[in-house]
Amino acid sequence: MRVSEAMTRDVRVCHPRQSISEAARLMGELDCGVLPVGEQDRLVGMITDRDIAIRAVAQHKSPDTPIRDAMSKEVKYCFDDQHVEQVAKNMSELRLRRLPVLNREKRLVGILSLGDLATSEPRAASHAVSGVSQQGGPHSQSREALHAGREALHA
Repeated sequence: MRVSEAMTRDVRVCHPRQSISEAARLMGELDCGVLPVGEQDRLVGMITDRDIAIRAVAQHKSPDTPIRDAMSKEVKYCFDDQHVEQVAKNMSELRLRRLPVLNREKRLVGILSLGDLATSEPRAASHAVSGVSQQGGPHSQSREALHAGREALHA
């Protein structure tokens, strides 16, 4: 199965000049935790609820802070003509719960989430979830990661 057959097509895009409060409001309306950020018909980043919490709220930034100041600029993505199994493997290795989907002209055409995989390719979803759910990694709350974080604070 190709990604184009499994992805969610109706994707709302934010502009980097919009505020993080607008992004959070839209996430609430759409019941999602991520929004692509686009400018002049190009994907320039992704903003997540975690980005807002860590890069804005935790740093006491204003709700009017532009999305560009909190978004993730390095965007991992997949193409709509790729096989779902390969993309699920990549999601597992990268520990990503969702990927923007681009066509070969690098235009955003959708998002592929673990939920999309679960409803279209359960075996691929199982593989992706097992990788995403592994303990450790850059956002881990394991005892070792918390200890390392405390040491960094006291250094």
